[in-house]
Amino acid sequence: MPSLRHSHPPRPPRPAAIGALSARRRPSRIVLLVFAAALFAGAVEAARKDKRIEALPEAYRQWLESVELLISKEELEAFLTIEKDYQRDAFIERFWRIRDTYPDTARNEFKERWENLLREAMEIFGSLDEDRSRMLLMNGPPDGRLEFRCTTVTFPIEIWFYDGSDRVPYEFYLVFVQRHGLKRFVLWRPRDGLDDLLDRLGAGPVGFWDGLLGCQNGDAVARILRVMLADPMEFDLLEARIAQPTKSPSPEWVATFESYSTDLPEDASVFPAEVTIEFPGRYQSRTEVLGTVRVAPEAVAKSSLGGQETYNFLLAGEVLREGKLFENFRYKFDVPAEGVGEVIPMTFQRRLRDGPYQLVLRVEDLATGKFFREERSIDVPAMEDAAPRAPVDAESAEIFASAAKALESGATTLELITPRGEMHAGMVRFDTLTTGEDIAEVVFSLNGADVMRKRRPPWSVELDLGRVPRTHELRAVAYDGAGKELASDDLLINGGSHQFRVRLVEPRSDQTYTTRVRASAEVALPEEAVVERVEFYLDETRVATLFQPPFTQDIALPAPGAVAYVRAVAFQPDGNSTEDLVFINAPDYLEEVEVEFVELYTTVLDKAGRPVLDLRENDFSVLEDGVPQSVVRFELVSELPIHAGIVLDVSASMEPSIDRAKRAALQFFETAVTPKDRAALITFNDHPQLAAKFTNNVQDLAAGLAGIKAERGTALYDSLIFTLYYFNGIRGQRVVLLLSDGMDENSRFAYEDALEYARRTGVSIYAIGLKLAGKGAGAAKKALTGIAEETGGRSFFIDAVDELDAIYAAIQEEVRSRYLIGYQSSNTSGRKAFREVEVRLARPGLEAKTMRGYYP
Repeated sequence: MPSLRHSHPPRPPRPAAIGALSARRRPSRIVLLVFAAALFAGAVEAARKDKRIEALPEAYRQWLESVELLISKEELEAFLTIEKDYQRDAFIERFWRIRDTYPDTARNEFKERWENLLREAMEIFGSLDEDRSRMLLMNGPPDGRLEFRCTTVTFPIEIWFYDGSDRVPYEFYLVFVQRHGLKRFVLWRPRDGLDDLLDRLGAGPVGFWDGLLGCQNGDAVARILRVMLADPMEFDLLEARIAQPTKSPSPEWVATFESYSTDLPEDASVFPAEVTIEFPGRYQSRTEVLGTVRVAPEAVAKSSLGGQETYNFLLAGEVLREGKLFENFRYKFDVPAEGVGEVIPMTFQRRLRDGPYQLVLRVEDLATGKFFREERSIDVPAMEDAAPRAPVDAESAEIFASAAKALESGATTLELITPRGEMHAGMVRFDTLTTGEDIAEVVFSLNGADVMRKRRPPWSVELDLGRVPRTHELRAVAYDGAGKELASDDLLINGGSHQFRVRLVEPRSDQTYTTRVRASAEVALPEEAVVERVEFYLDETRVATLFQPPFTQDIALPAPGAVAYVRAVAFQPDGNSTEDLVFINAPDYLEEVEVEFVELYTTVLDKAGRPVLDLRENDFSVLEDGVPQSVVRFELVSELPIHAGIVLDVSASMEPSIDRAKRAALQFFETAVTPKDRAALITFNDHPQLAAKFTNNVQDLAAGLAGIKAERGTALYDSLIFTLYYFNGIRGQRVVLLLSDGMDENSRFAYEDALEYARRTGVSIYAIGLKLAGKGAGAAKKALTGIAEETGGRSFFIDAVDELDAIYAAIQEEVRSRYLIGYQSSNTSGRKAFREVEVRLARPGLEAKTMRGYYP
């Protein structure tokens, strides 16, 4: 039976259409983030009745009307609680910026496109409350539009043709019908059947299909309807892309926006404080603004936790320019009570262009609930005109000097540029961007080993990264003529789109610090992720928490020249964290020893292949390269989040099985993916394709299954490496479910490459061979089994695609029945060779399945 995806009925004639809908779609990559009426109707209806909307100025009421299809309940409620116009303006600006598809450009393409489509929908249809308007907003104008009037057979019908859209890369049709008594058109779904199209009052005795052929363009309409009716499930999957709501931006931004407010609660108690503003230097095109809030200890109170007493404050600030919110910021300070003098200093740093500003500060003492608030005008100078006044005391002078020194050292900068593309292998050139005139030498190191010293520009290096796109760490350090380090940068090569890293730019281990040190951190985030906060620690004492860049903080040392370490820990809203640590004032003989922490997700099976769940820690022993290891973490991980990727063979030989394989994959997504899990879909024939990114939205995963066509050859090993590369940067439980019915035919990479790559990732691979028979089947089975066993997964070989449901269910049960065994490797040699791991069981008759080893 033909499917909507790959059948090509004659396109309907394209008569002169209404307004701009007749125009050819312009290519666009904008992905519209909109809510279907079923989800936002409640919020919109409630909003219309909300008296707070009636009290809004007209401009803000009109704005709310224009974003009814976009705004979430959380965003609407937050907007209605705002009291100041400049804060409403800032909210609206942030509302659009969080949706900007290309935030690095000067324009907001999403906003522009939305407003253009909104205007077009209103001009043509006069309302946003019908399906045609929503399809226009979600998918843009169609490539063709046919009005069909066959009053003896059907209700009035409109058919839209798309030669692909922003959401769907293949052609499709949409059918809209205007039933009796309705003023608007509604989307017709094949599962509704022909009854929803049939005008029984005027149809008469003529059969439906024969009746269509008697009307103008009836033959084209008949062909389109027959194709759509042949595979209703295909349209259901299509609709998941074009009509169902996609996820709105993370609601965390709303909570964050509210937390930056500088307003005081009603009847708030206050405490006194003093604010000073200094300008220690220039940072690129802006002036560094150093603010210090000084609080007398007797005006606030201490908190006690775990025997340690601290003063705890939240500082929120707003910077206004010409009556508009220019930026806002937020800090949390945890000041150890021990060593506090006459005042408690809290510093904040901003980078502003020269000119007049209004600064609003609010400090909350978390122990007493009291507040300090101040508004003041500041005039930020251009640094060539700056004449900073003398600091008010010795401590202020040290803070000022620390900031000025850091800015001075930052006059020379070096940045490694990431090459275009992904999966870098072979010879690759890496360039740098530098500022300053005093660079005499740049040293490049790869994975900790020096590979190139350059004593003249261009400051670039060409590296052989090997045959397979493995993860590497590239570092570049710039020195002056005397051998003093001026600047440095690190680049993670082939880190993937999920990397989450923090790097301490300051302090540096090669410098000496007396009473104060400035900590400065840079954060690299996965795609579409945000950093919730960065915490700075001196040794193990948290001293400050920053909620927005620049992540820079002044830290007081407990004694002049004290040996210590500064630690920066970055967090995402879901609690995921990463950290970096730098020792300061350490003697040259202090050696840092890197200890590898190894996590083994282990399945234990009985003789019948069923998971065993009643084991204890003393039932296990772990050996690394034959050396016993001490287990420091042990738990059954049935509730831990899982990242799962289904890798689906869609080569030509899968044609008889593809529909059933799609249904099995969809059932797995529906039953296995919980709110805390993430799943992705990768399809492959002679090349791999990411059909659905990691998500817990089953509709998005179902949408990835839409339009799949079995064709061309099989590049199994290339696709496996592509999949494992996509897992880079993800921690915790990670599994791949690989389904293929054939041998590799088109891969650039060999089996040994895929096996070695799989060893390095720590991802468990469950390989499923479908109908493997004939010449080469034995080798294919051996290859799939080898990769699965090496990574702690399993292999399955089935004769019928109907067995998939049971296989997926067994894999799901097994993954939910694992033990997490963690140990710190006793091997501190620093060698990067493969380390073999073995898990042994004290109870006989059981089998432990985990990865066979790892690369440190």
